[in-house]
Amino acid sequence: MKKKILIIGGVAGGASTAARLRRLDEKAEIVIFERGKNISFANCGLPYYIGNVIKERDDLLLQTPESMGQRFDLDIRVQHIVTAINRDEKTLSVHDIVKDRDYKEKYDTLVISTGSSPVRPPIPGIDAPNIFTLWNIPDTDAVKSYMDIHRPQKAVVVGCGFIGIEMAENLHEQGLDVHMVDIADQVLPSLDFEMAQYLHRHIEGKGVKLNLEDPVDHFVYENNATTVITKSGKALKADIVMLSIGVRPNSELAKDAGIELNKMGGIKVSSAC
Repeated sequence: MKKKILIIGGVAGGASTAARLRRLDEKAEIVIFERGKNISFANCGLPYYIGNVIKERDDLLLQTPESMGQRFDLDIRVQHIVTAINRDEKTLSVHDIVKDRDYKEKYDTLVISTGSSPVRPPIPGIDAPNIFTLWNIPDTDAVKSYMDIHRPQKAVVVGCGFIGIEMAENLHEQGLDVHMVDIADQVLPSLDFEMAQYLHRHIEGKGVKLNLEDPVDHFVYENNATTVITKSGKALKADIVMLSIGVRPNSELAKDAGIELNKMGGIKVSSAC
C-alpha cells in the first residue's frame, strides 16, 4: 500500500527531506505545505543581493515549486498554511490562501519542518518603518526596495552573528556609514574570544564601528530616521536599522498538538541511531 507523507514547511529542511524521502521510496505520495511562495532559496545569498554582489533576484531561487515537483514527483502546495495537527485522526487542518478555503489532509507519516523566525524583542520603538529583519525573500524585497527608494547613508546593525556581519559588509560596500551593536563582548559568539579579535580588527579596519557589550535600550523614530539609544547612553542615528538578534523556533503547531518541547521551544527528538 502506498504511504502518504505530509511535510509542513519547505525551503531547506522540508525540501531536502522530500528529496531524500523520494530517493528512499519511489512510490510514496509526498506532499509539501509551504505558507510562502518559495520552497527553495539561497538563504546565505540574501545580504549579497541587497549589496548588489548577486545581481539578479532569480539567482536566489534554487528550485521553483514546479521544477522540484516535476523532478521528484512531489505535490508541492505553496501559499498553504497548516493551522492544526490532529494527531488522533492523523490529519492536518490546512488553509489555502489563494482559494481562501479550509480542508483536511490525512497522513501516514508527518514531517514537521516549520523552521524559525527572527527575534523581535519588545524594545520600545522597534516597529519603526525603517527597522528590518532579513530571513526570507519577502524580507529581502522589502529591504532592497527601501534602499532603492530612500538611499540611506547611515545604518545600524543590531547583532553581530553571521547575518549581522554579512549585512554590515554589504551595507558598507554600498557606501553606508555602519555601526554594529551587540550585548556580547565579541562578534560571532561561536568563535573563541581570541580568534574574534582578528575579526574585530578587520571590521574596524574597514571603517565599521563596533559597539560591543552595549545592547539597545530603545529606538526613537523621527523625520524618516531612527536613533538607536544603547544602554550606555550612546545615540546612533540611522537611516536604516537591521536586526540580527537571533531566531526562535516556529513550534506553535507542535505545542498545540501536545508534542513535547525543550526549554528553548524546539521539538524534542529521540537520539540518533
